[in-house]
Amino acid sequence: MRSEKNAGGSGGDPGALPLAGLRVLDLSRALAGPFCAMILADMGADVIKVEPTPKGDMIRGWGPFDQGISVYYLSANRNKRGMALDFRHPDARQLLFDLAARSDVLVENFKPGTMEDMGLHYAYLAKANPRLIYASITGFGRGGPAGDWPGFDQIAQGYSGLMSLTGMPEAGPTRVGVAIGDLTSGMWSAIGVLGAVIARHVSGRGQRVETSLLASLVGLLSVQGQRYLSLGEVPVLAGNAHPVIVPYGAFETADGPLNIAPATPEMWQRLCELLELAQLPSDQRFIDNAARTRNREELKALLEAKLKLATRAEWTAKMLALGIPAGPINNLSDVFADAQVAHLRLVEEVTHPLLGALKQIANPVRMDSLAGRSVRTAPPQLGEHTREALRDYGFTDAQVEQWLQQALVFQAKQS
Repeated sequence: MRSEKNAGGSGGDPGALPLAGLRVLDLSRALAGPFCAMILADMGADVIKVEPTPKGDMIRGWGPFDQGISVYYLSANRNKRGMALDFRHPDARQLLFDLAARSDVLVENFKPGTMEDMGLHYAYLAKANPRLIYASITGFGRGGPAGDWPGFDQIAQGYSGLMSLTGMPEAGPTRVGVAIGDLTSGMWSAIGVLGAVIARHVSGRGQRVETSLLASLVGLLSVQGQRYLSLGEVPVLAGNAHPVIVPYGAFETADGPLNIAPATPEMWQRLCELLELAQLPSDQRFIDNAARTRNREELKALLEAKLKLATRAEWTAKMLALGIPAGPINNLSDVFADAQVAHLRLVEEVTHPLLGALKQIANPVRMDSLAGRSVRTAPPQLGEHTREALRDYGFTDAQVEQWLQQALVFQAKQS
């Protein structure tokens, strides 16, 4: 193990990445755990992604594919080094145990009980490495009536109530367009790991950090959850309209939908004047927010009759000039061609050994020690860094070569 000053800190080097020196053993697969580990890797941690031979992380088989490589895999595994290991080999458990004993952080998202069956449960590892931070992500938590349910994102979206808040009234509940349960559980877990790293500077000890898809999504219910807890209100589907502020949401223009958010009485007044509907604020149907909420569909029709006379871009410019928040609903082609997205450097490029220039969505956090370099290395090929990583863990060349001969580990051919 490295010294504490080098395990999760710059050690006084202003040019160092925030988590330089932190060694992370990534045993996770699919999306939640790999996303957590990628966040840590973006911040400078040395993340070793351990994949099973012969096929690697299951996510490698999920399409679509870019020249035979899963773009799903590409989306969650940059800045890591790749090691491949035969999990069924008789010596696999001991090697994994030794790797964990020499790591600062372990990330796993197996079904509850799997790590215990492998002899890698937290209590056992913590005895060998009291400084280990053990990050575990499950579908529905450890124990409890749903604790053994498999962790699939859409199931968790529905179970958590999030889907009951998303979608059009006429179409019914709708899943979020990305695997939001996987992604948020990865984010919450990364936050927990960072907290545990800070706590370890004081206590000298690691700890277990855990969350689940279910817990992560319930943690996002925000004001909708508080509405129920405080008032007993069960929110219903509101589509693209704000659940409690009217008008606020998506409205049709001459060339597509536009989001408008006149959240204050002054903004509402200015919107009516802009649309030449100055009589609406004094109309009893729309006299205050409560009245507008009761008559939201009637109001929407009146507003859209005017909005359809011009384009999204025209209305956006006019509204912003009046201090009314507004913006178009972009597709991804619009997003990645947008000048503001480019200004924020939300796409970075790295060289992939097979694909060549590879564009990736950048880490959205901006820090002096991270600026402009969140995407530094391409997602690794299966077993790309096995020799290198094992040597860095302190194993001898003889040990590594023996394991390669025994097919305990696998090293990809070097280009």
